[in-house]
Amino acid sequence: MKISISYTNYQIKIRWLKPTPMKINNPNLLYLQLPNQIIMQLAAQIIIGLVAAIHIYILWLEMFAWTTKAPKVFKSIPEELFPKTKTLAANQGLYNGFLAAGLIWSLCITDHHWRLYVAIFFLTCVIIAGIYGATTASKKILYVQSIPALVAMILLHLR
Repeated sequence: MKISISYTNYQIKIRWLKPTPMKINNPNLLYLQLPNQIIMQLAAQIIIGLVAAIHIYILWLEMFAWTTKAPKVFKSIPEELFPKTKTLAANQGLYNGFLAAGLIWSLCITDHHWRLYVAIFFLTCVIIAGIYGATTASKKILYVQSIPALVAMILLHLR
């Protein structure tokens, strides 16, 4: 059922329109057909949100839970090093927070071009940081940080 609203002399008149049957080219489709660009942009934004959430988690872990929860996550680091490296970890966590803030900012920008440029910049930062972390610390960082950011970057460029 559709509603048509017209404004005349500051009075609202509502007319009920008769519903028209939808014609779908492929009867097997049960979802709303959207242009590919919109689907890719939506998928990119979801992945960017996921990458931002990962970095917020890393921020929390390195800044606030370094001596309590982090030893269970980073099993290759000896437990006696966690209290000694608390300040260094908090510094790393802060940088991860900046990456998350930039990615969240890119999701809030309304201008398409600015949103794209800001997202590309921060995703590139995440990819580079993940590659560096994978070569210097653990290969797992590549899969947790760089690959999702790379997927988001590819989706941003698909049309």
